[in-house]
Amino acid sequence: MPTPQPRRRPGPRGEPFAVLDPATGEVFDEAPDQRPGELDAIVDRAHDAWRDWRADPVARTTALFAAADAVEAAGADLAPLLTREQGKPLAESYAEIARAAARLRYFAELDPMPQPITDGRPVRTEVRWRPLGPVAAIVPWNFPLQLASAKFAPALAAGNTMVLKPSPFTPLATRLLGSVLSAALPPDVLTIVTGREPLGARLASHPGIRHVTFTGSIATGRAVAKGAAASLARVTLELGGNDAAILLEDVEVERIADRLFWAAFRNCGQVCMAVKRVYAPARLYSQVAEALAERAKTVVVGPGLDPGSQLGPVSNAPQLARVERCTAQALADGARAVAGGHRLEGPGYFFAPTILADVPSGSPVVTEEQFGPVLPVLPYGRLDEAVEAANDTGFGLGGSVWGTDLDRAEAVAGRLECGTAWINHHAELSLAQPFAGIKDSGVGVAGGPWGLYGNLRPFVVHRPEEA
Repeated sequence: MPTPQPRRRPGPRGEPFAVLDPATGEVFDEAPDQRPGELDAIVDRAHDAWRDWRADPVARTTALFAAADAVEAAGADLAPLLTREQGKPLAESYAEIARAAARLRYFAELDPMPQPITDGRPVRTEVRWRPLGPVAAIVPWNFPLQLASAKFAPALAAGNTMVLKPSPFTPLATRLLGSVLSAALPPDVLTIVTGREPLGARLASHPGIRHVTFTGSIATGRAVAKGAAASLARVTLELGGNDAAILLEDVEVERIADRLFWAAFRNCGQVCMAVKRVYAPARLYSQVAEALAERAKTVVVGPGLDPGSQLGPVSNAPQLARVERCTAQALADGARAVAGGHRLEGPGYFFAPTILADVPSGSPVVTEEQFGPVLPVLPYGRLDEAVEAANDTGFGLGGSVWGTDLDRAEAVAGRLECGTAWINHHAELSLAQPFAGIKDSGVGVAGGPWGLYGNLRPFVVHRPEEA
């Protein structure tokens, strides 16, 4: 199937930069490397567009529904391009596009309601809601379209405009998405800018931006927050996770093994809320490791455009190098690869799905976010030890507990220090629920009504009962 080329959107641009196909490691297209100085005019236009966009909620709703329809209609163009630049299987790219359209419809239907306040005084007080202004969004490479929509859908529904920057590893599908949306949205309501640093740093610190929403690493998130502080812009930061899955003594290993495996390995493990550590009772430890290894050995790894591929490549060369380093360090520390443990031969950034046993608890593959197709399995003696180990991290995004006694599993889940805890599944989110981490996993809330109100500010009106 020929890969459609991204439609070029008119506007200022610098010299192009190369975009690589992770299935081959070769250049297959390029994107404009816009200069940081061009942001002034782009943000000014976003501010001008904001005046009309914020003023007509009915027109906004109509436009967002039309935008959702346009995204769905463009799926056959968007999905192969997304797979080509990111690596994920084509079915997952289509799912990402469907999620983006669904998110647009969800937020289009949300209406921030005025809230009356009664405090005994002869004054009628009402809290109303106003948009913030131009919003900046900086999006990573693991879910380019889904995370872009998670930022622009609530921001636009709230009456803001947005300037969005995708990762330089995955700019093409996002640029094409911007072209698709431009048919439904007024000019300059959503602008896509592409480029390498310092473009993102300049966008985050731009004085015309009133809210910066970022998904990525802790180090970059801190830099984004520091930049946004210069203009006192609001920040929402989703900074990754090191989610633990605790298996209880009554867990039925074969019953949950498939779910547990895919909770760790979907999108080649490149999911912020993926399972990244498994704690198994000592009695079941070997059985758990072998059940996961069996699935790792039989899963089909290949280019995302191949219909039979279940796992694609690691998305880019720097991330592949990180996965290799974490795995090599774990093996040097005494870990045993029950499955995988090495890069696959041939072109592209393919790494064998890896299950590690006998991993020292201080190994980086346990303490850090490896963000790849590698999963350590660790034994525990007492349940309290597993809970303590699960919480012994600077991350606090998600976690899960697996067992047949749901009341007991829920009680254990309540002890996890994270933003979301699942029971007998992991990394499943509805559009209506909040998504937030604690500790180093982030600041602010996305998702559901909380995501909408995060893009609004309260405006209080006092009116006396009598003139």
